[in-house]
Amino acid sequence: MTSRTTTPLRDSAPVPVPAKLAAAWTSFMFLYIYVDYYHLYKPGSVDDILSGVVFEFDISPLLLTAFLGLVSLPALMIAASVALPPAPARVASLAIASLYVPVTLFNAVGESWEWAPFYALSIGVELLLLTFILRTAWRWPRTADVAAPAAVAGIG
Repeated sequence: MTSRTTTPLRDSAPVPVPAKLAAAWTSFMFLYIYVDYYHLYKPGSVDDILSGVVFEFDISPLLLTAFLGLVSLPALMIAASVALPPAPARVASLAIASLYVPVTLFNAVGESWEWAPFYALSIGVELLLLTFILRTAWRWPRTADVAAPAAVAGIG
């Protein structure tokens, strides 16, 4: 009789913190952009844009630059999560995610109860992702809990 070593089907290597953060920031970005996109289907949104107004603000180069800045930060965090050394990546994730909690909540300002399901779902999921980012960055270990991938693979 031969003995056979089996590996559980759901066994996987631990996911590095930078990869977790990059994935969470990517999910946040997709949701962030799609919420803005689907908002265009709300009656009156396109009419307001065509008349030069977004929310209460006149559309201007400054406003569009501010909007671009708002969408650029989480987009940059996708790359920063894996490109920066751990300490600055951790601080950046904590700072940017903390900044986006009130920005996310602001999306519900002035909305009617008719649109509550749309905003509850979109804001709720965005807040869950931000909470995951904050928790993951906050609990980032100071030292590696697992061997480096090269050592695991038998390289080096």
